[in-house]
Amino acid sequence: MTTKSRQSGQGPTQTVGPAQNQNTRSHKSNALPLALSVLGTLVILGTYIAVLLTQPANLGTDLGHTTLWVMLGYLVGGVLLAAGTLPLIPRSILALIPVAIAANIVIGQVVGNVTPIPLYLDSIGTVMIGVLAGPAAGAFTGIISNLIWGVTLSPSVIAFSSGAAFIGAAAGWAARLGAFRTPWFAVITGAVAGIPAGALGAPVAAYVFGGGLGSGTGGVVAVLQAAGLEMLNATLAQSLFSDIIDKALIFALAYVIVHTLPRRILNRYPFTDHSLSHTSRVPVRAD
Repeated sequence: MTTKSRQSGQGPTQTVGPAQNQNTRSHKSNALPLALSVLGTLVILGTYIAVLLTQPANLGTDLGHTTLWVMLGYLVGGVLLAAGTLPLIPRSILALIPVAIAANIVIGQVVGNVTPIPLYLDSIGTVMIGVLAGPAAGAFTGIISNLIWGVTLSPSVIAFSSGAAFIGAAAGWAARLGAFRTPWFAVITGAVAGIPAGALGAPVAAYVFGGGLGSGTGGVVAVLQAAGLEMLNATLAQSLFSDIIDKALIFALAYVIVHTLPRRILNRYPFTDHSLSHTSRVPVRAD
C-alpha cells in the first residue's frame, strides 16, 4: 500500500513567523532615524563648507542676512540630526540639556571675553551630556547650545557649531570606550579629541573672523603673526594648542564630576556604566 506525499514538489516553503515580522518592522523603523541623522550631518557639513567658501564678513557682527542663512543651515541640520537621534537620547537626560547649555554659554562668555586665558572651556556641558547619555545626545547638545548662544549673545559662535557637535559626539564615543574610568585616560582622550576640533575651528576663525575671537586666543594669533606666520597657519597653531589643552581639561573635569556624583543619580543614566570601573558598579534594584 502506498501513501501519497503531501509535498508539492516545489521545494520547501518558508513560513514567516511573528519574530520575522517584528525584525522587518524594526529594520524599517530604524531606517528613517538613520536617514535623518545622515541628512542632518550632511547639511551641517555643507553649511560649514559654505561658510569657508563664502567667508561672510558680517557673520560675527550682527544678525543680518548672512548670519541668518548660516544659522538656518545649522538649525535645519540640527533639527534633522535631532529628529534622527532623538529616539537614541534617553528621556531622563532631556531635563539636563538646558542646564548644560546654560553652563556652556556662561563659562564660554566669561572665559572668552573677560579673562586673558587662551582657552574656551565652553563645552563642559556638552561633554557631560555625552558622558551621561552617549554621542547622539552630546552632538545634539553641542549644536543647540551654539545656536542659542549665537542668537542671544554672540552671532559668531554659530559658525563653530560643527566643532561643538563633534566634541559632544566624541565625548560619548570616548565614554563608550571606557575613557572616563581613569583620569589619565580621560585627559589623553580629551587631548586627542582637541586635534580635529581645532582643525574644524581654525579655518572659520581665520577666513571669516581674521584670527582668534576671544581676548586670549586673539592675542596668541597676533603673537604668532608677528613671528612671521600667515593668518591661517597662525590660527591653526593657536587652535590646536588651545583645543588640545582645553579639551584635556574639560574631559578631566568630566571625569571628576562623573566620579563624584552619587550612585543613585548615576543609576538614572545607564550609559554611565561605561565610565565606571567594574568594581564600582552596583546593580540597580528592581522594586
